[in-house]
Amino acid sequence: MKNDDTMKVVGLRRHGGPEVLEVLDRPTPHAGPGEVRIRVRATVVNPGDTLIRAGLTPIRQQGADPVIPGHEIAGTIDEIGPGTATELSIGDQVMATVNPMRPAGGSYAGWVVLPEPAVVPVPTGASLAEAATLPMNGLTALHALDNLNLAPRGTVAVTGAAGAVGGYAVQLARAAGHRVLADAAPRDVDLVTALGADVVVARGADVADRFREHAPDGVDAVVDAAIIGAPLLPAIRHGGRLAYVRGMPDQAEFEQAAERHGVTPVLAYVYQYENRRDKLELLRQLATEGRLSLRVAETFPPEQAYRAHRLLEAGGVRGRLVIEF
Repeated sequence: MKNDDTMKVVGLRRHGGPEVLEVLDRPTPHAGPGEVRIRVRATVVNPGDTLIRAGLTPIRQQGADPVIPGHEIAGTIDEIGPGTATELSIGDQVMATVNPMRPAGGSYAGWVVLPEPAVVPVPTGASLAEAATLPMNGLTALHALDNLNLAPRGTVAVTGAAGAVGGYAVQLARAAGHRVLADAAPRDVDLVTALGADVVVARGADVADRFREHAPDGVDAVVDAAIIGAPLLPAIRHGGRLAYVRGMPDQAEFEQAAERHGVTPVLAYVYQYENRRDKLELLRQLATEGRLSLRVAETFPPEQAYRAHRLLEAGGVRGRLVIEF
């Protein structure tokens, strides 16, 4: 930061590989009515950020402004807009999602201004780096489970259970009282078991058959965080549901296959819960109680954001990669 009027952001002026990410100076925003300003201390690198960077998600900021990726933050409130009704105070440590499609861009910034309902305190005992890992992926997993319409004590299968969305889906399903089947690579079996899965099967081809071995009548629903798609449909009973976290490679073919199997596909989309304090507050409470795990793999300064993108795209990261401002 050069002065009070400018802040650091990590952005891009052209699409491409991790090397296009730059540390740039941008005007520091101020909170208006109904808004709070957060001094960002931690923001997480998500797969969606790499898609923005590569130009696979059509986001453009205003005019010649750089594109700023990022979906979630933790930091400290340092300004409250005039007339804003809030129980939050200057100095409170908070977390929130940030929609990078908004004109101001995403969360890779020293300061972010958000509507007051989008912001909640961090979980008790959590560091800001840990708290930043919860909003986007936690809300995505929660939206998925909410839209599966599971009956009490239902059976749900989770793919990609060692990852961020999958891990939260396992823990949220267990917290809701459901039976959880999950997949994992051999090195991740202990992790996924510790997250609370009742049964862990080997990931990979024929995973639907392995789920069926433990749910002969079919599971009630699947949270497909690994984007396996149609091959999972045989694991689900007729009338069940499959929640997926982004578009399938062949969306039309997937939807046709789901219809043939009598399965309803539902998209888990985090920004359906934008400004939903009640949903983010639920996640905060569960994390405070130790029922959601906040996993940080490594932290980076803004100048090394490109390294975090490279590591994420290389695969195999367990826990989250966090940029600290």
